[in-house]
Amino acid sequence: MTPINVKTFTVHVMKIFVFVVVTHEILPGNYKLQLYDPSTGGTMASSAGLGMHVEVHDPDDKMVLSRMYSSEGRFTFTSHSPGEHVICLYSNSTKWFSRSQLRVHFDIQVGEHAIDYANVAQKEKLTELQLRVRQLLDQVEQITKEQNYQRYREERFRMTSESTNQRVLWWSIGQVAILVIMGFWQMRHLKSFFEAKKLV
Repeated sequence: MTPINVKTFTVHVMKIFVFVVVTHEILPGNYKLQLYDPSTGGTMASSAGLGMHVEVHDPDDKMVLSRMYSSEGRFTFTSHSPGEHVICLYSNSTKWFSRSQLRVHFDIQVGEHAIDYANVAQKEKLTELQLRVRQLLDQVEQITKEQNYQRYREERFRMTSESTNQRVLWWSIGQVAILVIMGFWQMRHLKSFFEAKKLV
């Protein structure tokens, strides 16, 4: 997967991002929060009390991460289930919004791009060839995870399609049964009506 780099955006209250990730994926994110000056189009010096609250929800809407950070920092979380993960960023105080907007520089890495290979090579004392092999293994593992996730989505889609087809079938059978019963009831009602009027 390619890295997701949202360079700059302004926010009034909250900003929400949705990422589709696979199981056991480590997602590190970097951000920097600044006060935006609309008159100059630049930023002002950020106050000491300004901070960012980060919340991450998994596809089952369970909270994976909920933490307060300073005006500049890094957060990391691991996905435990495949699917859409929602990342919510908002300021720790609403008093700033009366004066100006906030500018947030946000960068999140997904997949093998989340690994700092220079740091790995230094820690494990890997040669350039060993490091390249490590990168290729990580890429293969990422491709395998992606394929497993696609199979999972395909299986869920198939189950949903089969369930929908079964419901449509039973709905059609129910409609036919109701029409037959109504037709039988109308025939009996008309027959009894004509017999009561002595027309039959």
